[in-house]
Amino acid sequence: MLPRVATGCFAALLIVWPARSGLDSGTLDVFSPAATVLAPKDNPVADAALAEPEAKSETNDAAQIQPATYDDATARMAALEPVQPALVPPVAEPFGLSTTPIAYGGVFEKWSGVEVDIRAENQILARCREDIAHCPAVAQSFLDIIAEGRAQTGRARIGVINRAVNMAIQPARDPAHWRAPLDTISLGRGDCKDYAIAKYVALTAAGVAAQDVKLVIVHNLAANEDHAVVAVRDQSNWIVLDNRWLTLVEDVDMPKVIPLLVLDEQGVRVFTSALAAAHPTSAPASL
Repeated sequence: MLPRVATGCFAALLIVWPARSGLDSGTLDVFSPAATVLAPKDNPVADAALAEPEAKSETNDAAQIQPATYDDATARMAALEPVQPALVPPVAEPFGLSTTPIAYGGVFEKWSGVEVDIRAENQILARCREDIAHCPAVAQSFLDIIAEGRAQTGRARIGVINRAVNMAIQPARDPAHWRAPLDTISLGRGDCKDYAIAKYVALTAAGVAAQDVKLVIVHNLAANEDHAVVAVRDQSNWIVLDNRWLTLVEDVDMPKVIPLLVLDEQGVRVFTSALAAAHPTSAPASL
């Protein structure tokens, strides 16, 4: 059993597809009927998972040009070193699913706004690094989390930051606001998306490559609510960080969720599987 840390997202990001009924009516519009979905070819992440070239065989050229030595075809093949198989490339997106970028709607607007706040807070953190004596206490607390993570590598770094952020914030209903980390830590409370945003920023500041950190909105089938988590790529695996527990869980071990949206430095993308399930021929109507 996973150790419980905090309650869920309180349906603050509740997504309503047209086929779903009886859900909270206070939802955010992310899709509109007139919206245009960007073509997959415009997605800067779609081509990220490129197969690595096969390892070249280091054959003995001298042996190959002596036909008199090898009359038997089997012996000839045995004399050659086997070609090593190509390495499996890392999965481009969490849950191994393809996505399509969107540039409209409620979630896009909220994420664009919080990115502006994150950049402003990053300037505060930069000044703190230069002049710690005049650093606000909340900024110093967040820098301590980042430094603790930077001192580790791999899954240890991911686990340290996941735990530190979970412990720094108390769960609370916050359906209207998407807050940058310093704002959330200053309040000392937030919902799932506030935890996720803080972890997203802390991980990248601690040295994790930007393309390896994603904020993901999923639909939790067990609780019938939408929920925000962070996915971090560790080598070829995606690790999911949740405010409700400390355990590091791989995306493949989360069968009771439906991935809906990915948010990162490239913008907002909708999982095409969720798009098809909502509207086989057009974009979902609302979120």
